Amino acid sequence: MTSIGGAASSGMVDWNLAVATATRLMRPGPDVSRDEARAVVAELRRHAKASEEHVRGFTRLGTEETHDTPLLVVDRPGWVRANVAGFRELLKPLLDKMQERRGTGPGNMVLGAVGGKVTGVELGMLLSFLASRVLGQYETFAPATRDLPSGANGGGRLLLVAPNIVHVERELDVEPHDFRLWVTLHEETHRTQFTAVPWLRDHLEGEIQAFLEQTDVDPMTVLERIREAAQSLAGGRPEGEDGDDGRSLVELVQTPAQREILGRLTAVMSLLEGHADFVMDGVGPEVVPSVNEIREKFQQRRAKGASRLDTALRKLLGLDAKLRQYRDGERFVRAVVDEAGMDGFNRVWTSPNTLPTKAEIAKPADWIARVHRKPEA
Repeated sequence: MTSIGGAASSGMVDWNLAVATATRLMRPGPDVSRDEARAVVAELRRHAKASEEHVRGFTRLGTEETHDTPLLVVDRPGWVRANVAGFRELLKPLLDKMQERRGTGPGNMVLGAVGGKVTGVELGMLLSFLASRVLGQYETFAPATRDLPSGANGGGRLLLVAPNIVHVERELDVEPHDFRLWVTLHEETHRTQFTAVPWLRDHLEGEIQAFLEQTDVDPMTVLERIREAAQSLAGGRPEGEDGDDGRSLVELVQTPAQREILGRLTAVMSLLEGHADFVMDGVGPEVVPSVNEIREKFQQRRAKGASRLDTALRKLLGLDAKLRQYRDGERFVRAVVDEAGMDGFNRVWTSPNTLPTKAEIAKPADWIARVHRKPEA
């Protein structure tokens, strides 16, 4: 197994143990032969390449030269390794702060080593849950590793999780070739958003770091939240007990300043997810013959979720909020494009000041009035 970095096993989280735990606990992928697997990987690569042109043509964003990020078709362990590397990079300032608060005395060092392993196991449990559900991902904050390259100029990487795509296309009983192209259109839109809008990555990272800097909680409180989520996954919470009114991990550590930042982050994520849904549905009829059937079945799958345990864990992790982001963001994009056209909508990418607020996501006309208002004579 590839190490996630020289200091991966020290501090608040044992990252290598998180990878090992997730890999050991994750569900097996769908039953495919070696030849079938090769064919799926090759087709996903072809679709990703074709999607670049489709997305650029529809969105009027980017050029061939703006794509400096690699495409990686991965299995479930590969997705886990990539995300652990990204988490470790993004959370480093917060974890360093927590480590300083804990102290460096002999007793605290021993407690830290034990706590890091416990947290690594529990984080691995959560990742094993997510690893079987993610179809694809544009990994924005992606440090390069030996096995996982990233963009040459600080960009991310596009991940397509082949076994999950095969699993869902079989579960939905849809045309495999159409479904694979439909998925790559969504993920390629995310890559285009970040490669065509150079300031977007730094802006998003700045907001996240500002959120983390405002975190002022005892380290054990954060670890306890991870433990609660892990216990939900393992069935360790008593029947009917949601705990903390069912709030998500993010909501549980907010300060007033964080709530403001989170509102801006929620608006940006709603925009990005809704835009990707809008694009794959807009391009779909031209290149995906069965797009209407795929969309209907996929929406039903999103809406109903899975077991009660799955639903409870999704709420604790804040994944229900992500589902709302798809819906709210797509409605915002559609309303603005209908009113102002694609070029009018693309003014959203001008600067951080032209991004919609959380309130404007719900009321697109307010964003149009603000960004497209005519200067007074």
